[in-house]
Amino acid sequence: SPWGNGPNFSLLVVAKQRHDEEAVIDRGRPSNAVSIRYEKEDLEGHRTLYVGARMPPVRQSHRHHRRHSQKHRKGERERDSAPTEQGYHCKSHRSPSQRVQVILRTQEDEEHVPRHLFSELDEICVKEGPDAEWKETARWLKFEEDVEDGGERWSKPYVGTLSLHSLSELRSCISKGTVLLDICANSMEEIADMVLAQQEQSTEFDEHRRAQVREVLLRKHHHQNEKTNNLLPVVCSFADVSERQSDLHLLYKPDLSGQRRSVPVAPSKDGVNRESRAVDLSKVRHSFLKKIPNGAEASNVLVGELDFLHQPIVAFVRLSPAVLLSGMTEVPIPTRFLFVLLGPEGKAHQYHEIGRSMATIMTDEVFRDVAYKAKNGADLVAGIDEFLDQVTVLPPGEWDPSIRIEPPKNVPSQEKRKMPGALDDSASHSTLEKHSGPELQRTGRLFGGLTLDVKRKAPWFWSDFRDGLSLQCLASFLFLYCACMSPVITFGGLLGEATDGHISAMESLLGASMAGVVYSLFAGQPLTILGSTGPVLVFEKILYKFCKEYTLSYLSLRACVGLWTAFLCIVLVATDASCLVGYVTRFTEEAFASLICIIFIYEALEKLSHLRDTYPVHMHSKLDFLTSYYCKCEAPTHPSNETLRFWESNKINVSGIAWENLTVTECRYLHGEFQGPACGRDGPYTPDVFFWCCILFFATFALSSFLKKFKTSRYFPTRVRSAVSDFAVFLTIVIMVLLDFVVGIPSPKLHVPHAFKVMGCFGWFINPIGPNPWWTVLAALIPALLCTILIFMDQQISAVIVNRKEHKLKKGCGYHLDLFMVAVMLGVCSVMGLPWFVAATVLSITHVNSLKVESDCSAPGEQPKFLGIREQRVTGLLIFVLMGCSVFFTSVLKFIPMPVLYGVFLYMGVSSLRGIQFFDRLKLFLMPAKHQPDFIYLRHVPLRKVHFFTVIQLICLVLLWTIKVSRAAIIFPMMVLALVFVRKAMDFCFSKRELSFLDDLMPERRKKLDDARNEAGEEEGVRLAGSSWLDISLGLLDCPFLLQLVWKRAEGEGRRLSLCWAFSLSPNL
Repeated sequence: SPWGNGPNFSLLVVAKQRHDEEAVIDRGRPSNAVSIRYEKEDLEGHRTLYVGARMPPVRQSHRHHRRHSQKHRKGERERDSAPTEQGYHCKSHRSPSQRVQVILRTQEDEEHVPRHLFSELDEICVKEGPDAEWKETARWLKFEEDVEDGGERWSKPYVGTLSLHSLSELRSCISKGTVLLDICANSMEEIADMVLAQQEQSTEFDEHRRAQVREVLLRKHHHQNEKTNNLLPVVCSFADVSERQSDLHLLYKPDLSGQRRSVPVAPSKDGVNRESRAVDLSKVRHSFLKKIPNGAEASNVLVGELDFLHQPIVAFVRLSPAVLLSGMTEVPIPTRFLFVLLGPEGKAHQYHEIGRSMATIMTDEVFRDVAYKAKNGADLVAGIDEFLDQVTVLPPGEWDPSIRIEPPKNVPSQEKRKMPGALDDSASHSTLEKHSGPELQRTGRLFGGLTLDVKRKAPWFWSDFRDGLSLQCLASFLFLYCACMSPVITFGGLLGEATDGHISAMESLLGASMAGVVYSLFAGQPLTILGSTGPVLVFEKILYKFCKEYTLSYLSLRACVGLWTAFLCIVLVATDASCLVGYVTRFTEEAFASLICIIFIYEALEKLSHLRDTYPVHMHSKLDFLTSYYCKCEAPTHPSNETLRFWESNKINVSGIAWENLTVTECRYLHGEFQGPACGRDGPYTPDVFFWCCILFFATFALSSFLKKFKTSRYFPTRVRSAVSDFAVFLTIVIMVLLDFVVGIPSPKLHVPHAFKVMGCFGWFINPIGPNPWWTVLAALIPALLCTILIFMDQQISAVIVNRKEHKLKKGCGYHLDLFMVAVMLGVCSVMGLPWFVAATVLSITHVNSLKVESDCSAPGEQPKFLGIREQRVTGLLIFVLMGCSVFFTSVLKFIPMPVLYGVFLYMGVSSLRGIQFFDRLKLFLMPAKHQPDFIYLRHVPLRKVHFFTVIQLICLVLLWTIKVSRAAIIFPMMVLALVFVRKAMDFCFSKRELSFLDDLMPERRKKLDDARNEAGEEEGVRLAGSSWLDISLGLLDCPFLLQLVWKRAEGEGRRLSLCWAFSLSPNL
């Protein structure tokens, strides 16, 4: 029976014995594999599953080495060769990729955990004389850097190009040369002795030449950063060097568990080692150290030609533990790998290319892991073969090998080379990925979602303040403070005009400060910035007009509507209604975000154009008649009834006024008229002011964009570029304010209220009933329903955009907690007669973009990696605290020109559009196919389908814009909600796979497909559990996710052992 314990069990044991015999002989162990006792756990463990995989249960190192005679070494090699070849034959049916995957799946101890590697290529030529020394010619941290021919500078980092011939020669060197793994050596002398002990003694390589080679290996290493003509050499004691080295060990060798561990330092035999004396303190302070990741180790490649050698000497050494060989490496980090290639003269270029190949392949992520976990030379050869399978060949007649390829901006992941189950881009989209996280799962309990949000965010509360202690947060705070001030004051001014002064800029400033501080302290996602929105202003206008027509108290009815809205929002929180946000996919998000960004851009340009009405321009003036142009104030020849009533009420004697001597402000106050060729409709022409405002507006936008990109500039050190980029907008505002002050043209300035005061006689708290009838309390429920939808959609869509997975947020989010805090502050602001504030999309996106964190430690030529967002509460808290204190900074804020703030709005709108896929797809309409970017969705979705999807989204955006600018703007939230249903209907026009590339999947469809797949998996698992091991191995080649089901249903030890044998044949385990 295939499930029995007979043949399959014995075959498994035979494979185990062969593996251990091969590993033992190859590693030089004195014990015999036959005498090893195999426990039951060893047979059931996954390390015993693979035929031909060398997986000994215990690692041993070469602790003692002595010279062997030629006869003894020859007999030892003969004993090694037979089992090794036999074991290799067992694996001959596997591809190099499968063998590498087997090697990488082995369990590693602390010493064999792969780390970052720094590779250095040193070369020597004895023909240069008896004083020849090892010279550093190239280095690799991720990309290759060469010492230029002049020998005084490093080249730019570039992608190393290797020849197939050099790679094949390297493979031959590893397979035929000496491979020493996990040897314990504390100095270069010991390593040289171990390497030379493995070389056969012959007439061509006698003791004299052995001593010569040893002397060459121990020669001094000259590095590029060392100055040959140093008139003031650094003199330091051995104790100082050792102390600094000890500090570097602690700095650069942290353990994986987070604990620091020491690194062995090569001791000297005579008390003062020449290598130790070679260490220069300039190395320790070398700026290149900042580029090396913590815990990195070195891989030294030594190649050269010797005139006294007749046969090459090749050795690959892996030290265990890694040891700091002073003077060996450019930077003082411990050496883990050492590759030596010394050969006869006349082949220096060939040796150089083989050394480059070795150093380059050691920086390959997959081969590096193989080198750490290899049990013998065959594993290293398998790693090289796998590397060769992945290389791309460039035709010699169509490519110049001397051209240096620039490092790419993004390097693809190598996980699919390591794991057979790793998915590429297309496969990852075929698997269903959840659009929403656990924050949007319905709990079924009253306030269950809110409770989970509080529990999720509570552990991060104090860290939210510690993480805010950063220079980047200071830059973000200064930028957004200026960005938030103007819209809040402008919104208050518009609200004051709409409500006849019931709510004005003072109330808007106070409400924004109070709501923002509370929200920043207790919200689930403090990165969201509260602000005023257009639909809220439209709602306020309609409500005030209704109250005015029916002679109702506006503030009292508004308080009722606000309290009902707060209550309904709390009901939504209690019932976990925020889970509906899962239906808001990228389609809806991008349409909403694009609309808000376009509104920002449009309003910035509109406000600039309105300045032309305030400061008119004389369009067709003649320069020769400038001396005759004038504009003076005169009494109106035909005063209107309103003007006459004004004169009568203020007891103004028109005949007694010297109209020609009045200022522009006085003339407008007295309702005079401007007459003259230099007069516009409402006053004198002032072309210099308007055009100066245009200069400030566009200069602010251009300078902000330039300084924000300054981080990628080639000028100045990294810290300077980063600081300029972080403070880009704030520096722009400061520069523009100074420029405006120096030029002296009277541009319009920011107006901030001078003191806290209440408009009218309403007091600080509003009675919800007041003079209104009692039934207005109940009637307020109707507009409150519409206001609730408005608040819910504005808040949650902005929150979804902030919480997108692309931002790599680590502290989680809290949709229920966010809505709860907005509801509470909505009720408080309603009772106090203050404006309502909700999440502002553009300000929130700008806040997130200003807090992006990139990797500080990046290899030369490597682009900094996006690590996530600096999640904290400090910036939002400081923004709104300072906003409330703005009345005390009036003397400073009054110098900020309004066109500068308009330029900041334009910058925020344009910068927020970047990264929105919708605009990338819009540009495809104007691009020929051959010039279109290599977007992932263009690879897997037909172009006509992409255009169809974009047209639908564009139509929805146009409809939203039409409604937003019309009188029906009050139903704008309902139209945003309608986008969800439009997106649902698109399931009938596009396939699941197409939508996975263009958008996110809807919750119901994900659930149905998940259920269908799980049901199919259950049936397949039941069927396979009763099949033979051959059927299972064939059935699971491409279905590794069924392994757990089959394993659970395989009853009995015999069946599971047979399954182990069956799964060992599958590369997708």
